[in-house]
Amino acid sequence: MLVVLAIAAVAAIGLASASKSRHKTTTPTQPARDVKATRPVRPPAVEAGLLPWQLSTQLSREVVVPGAGTHSLVLLGGLDSSASSTSSVDALDTRNGRLSPDGQLLQPTHDAAVAELGGRAVVLGGGSSTVYRSVQLERGGRSVSGGVLPSARADASAVTIGHTAYLVGGYDGSAMDAEVEATTDGRHYRPVAALKVPVRYPALAVLGSRIYVFGGLTASGHPTRAVQLVDPQARTVRVVGRLPVALSGAAAGVLGGTAYLAGGRTPRGATEAVYAFQPRGASFLRAGSLRVGVANAGTAVTNGRLWIVGGETADGHPTGNVQMIVPNPGFGKAGDPGAGSPFFGDRLLVADRGNDRLLLLDDRNTRLWIYPSRRRAAPHGGFYFPDDAFFIHHGHAIISNQEDNDTLVEIAYPSGRILWQYGHPRTPGTGPGYLNTPDDTYLLRNGEITVADAQNCRVLILSSRTKRVLHEIGTPGRCVHDPPAALGSPNGDTPLANGNILVSEINGSWIDEIKPSGKVVWATHLAIGYPSDPQQLGPDRYLVADYESPGGIVEFDRRGRIVYRYQPATGPGALDHPSLVERLPSGVFMVNDDYNDRMVAIDPATKALVWQYGVTGQAGTAPEHLNTPDGFDLLAPGGTTPTHPATG
Repeated sequence: MLVVLAIAAVAAIGLASASKSRHKTTTPTQPARDVKATRPVRPPAVEAGLLPWQLSTQLSREVVVPGAGTHSLVLLGGLDSSASSTSSVDALDTRNGRLSPDGQLLQPTHDAAVAELGGRAVVLGGGSSTVYRSVQLERGGRSVSGGVLPSARADASAVTIGHTAYLVGGYDGSAMDAEVEATTDGRHYRPVAALKVPVRYPALAVLGSRIYVFGGLTASGHPTRAVQLVDPQARTVRVVGRLPVALSGAAAGVLGGTAYLAGGRTPRGATEAVYAFQPRGASFLRAGSLRVGVANAGTAVTNGRLWIVGGETADGHPTGNVQMIVPNPGFGKAGDPGAGSPFFGDRLLVADRGNDRLLLLDDRNTRLWIYPSRRRAAPHGGFYFPDDAFFIHHGHAIISNQEDNDTLVEIAYPSGRILWQYGHPRTPGTGPGYLNTPDDTYLLRNGEITVADAQNCRVLILSSRTKRVLHEIGTPGRCVHDPPAALGSPNGDTPLANGNILVSEINGSWIDEIKPSGKVVWATHLAIGYPSDPQQLGPDRYLVADYESPGGIVEFDRRGRIVYRYQPATGPGALDHPSLVERLPSGVFMVNDDYNDRMVAIDPATKALVWQYGVTGQAGTAPEHLNTPDGFDLLAPGGTTPTHPATG
């Protein structure tokens, strides 16, 4: 490890892509002030995702450029888990995390800068046991020597504008290097201007034809809040603003015309914060949060996403995590409270089964309401093992089934008053008024109640007024797939917009659409282990959780053809007995990951975890903790229930 390279973060690269090449920026024909004038005042918040897999090696302080394919990044150099500089060049497939050797640098390096010129990655400086002047050119798995820098330099950052790369910030082993250098070939350099605040590990973003320099480490060894503006055409540098917090080694990139700044190291350690930068007034709006605070990462912009590869977490150790951010209006607008939440503007109800309680969270993950509590008494027989909970009566009440308590209960919201109850606590049975392990209780539009009476192998439709059984689908004691006469331990009975019921049968892994009268519309066998709580996405598209370990999320059609599957076996995205998954209005999947003691939201396109509540594998009752969450619901303004509008 280079002794003189200190604690801070790797340089981050912001690339705008206004030209035909997705790797480069061009100089606009209008003055930069016109670009700023058209910048949206409130850009979108970001969807910040942690990819479900991890790199096969821990890595930090490497440089990253877009690869040849749509889903490819190229990783060059860096520090490995033993804190040794590496000369490895690897292609990363962002769909699955697979690393493939793609050449070798001429010398191992970390804390270098990188730019793209003429289809080549130009690795500028860096170091190992000493600081380098060398420039390495890499393309297609072949590295060759470039020129040499005007002086040895590490801890710098670089960006490309048109056909010119600019090297900003850095350290020569004994002193800061304030000079901004320009090159068109990696061999010849010309000075542009000098930074007003000399820094190492700055983050850079290009807007128009100008370079914004965010933070960095100063000569004192402390991060700065300075935002500096480099104008290569005017050959000037000036300080134009201040960061919300002193920061070094952050990731920066231009996405949809807005510069976003993510992560980095503050005086208190690595941060999760993501900001949208507003050039007019040089202000910052909170736009979301990374899943893991990180600094010293390799970064690249490609396909409208800012990728953050590896880096160092709060403890300073390298990580194998890969994160990405992408603007998503469904996650709110930058600057709004709750910006960056997949259920922005709504509230999330969680059936926290292992803690025998219901929680209501806002889009900032604040606990707004807990049941039962000192002021909200539990029902007769206790509130035990709440498996599901759904808002009803336009958000004025909640209906919940207590699976191992063999009861159903309707609770007034927010008072907690008990409005209706069915079943005998901890007394399973088959006769009138009895249930055995009830699952998925819904209030239908006509006022009737449907419940999957799982261990009795039937679905019941009850009168909410008289508590009388109006329809019985299946027969207690016959737990095989033979609807409507028999059902194989049903655990889901989702009401559909057409008035029918979507039933999941554990035994045999069947999904059925059944009319309340019992007539079967269609039935299909799914090649999964344990279907749980199916949902309809479209005319012939359905969603179901596979309640196993590792568990899965599956989309299928009426023929049983699986058209999408999410089921990583290892890594941060691996699920342990997920029992309910629904698609939120923001387009992501929300799933309760039961035995991992967490709720997570997953982007179906990238398969990244874009939100989490609960500490993975750590059950608890404190804020940010859950214990075997087994159900959830969403409440939107006006009392609507977006994921089940027909029954709310």
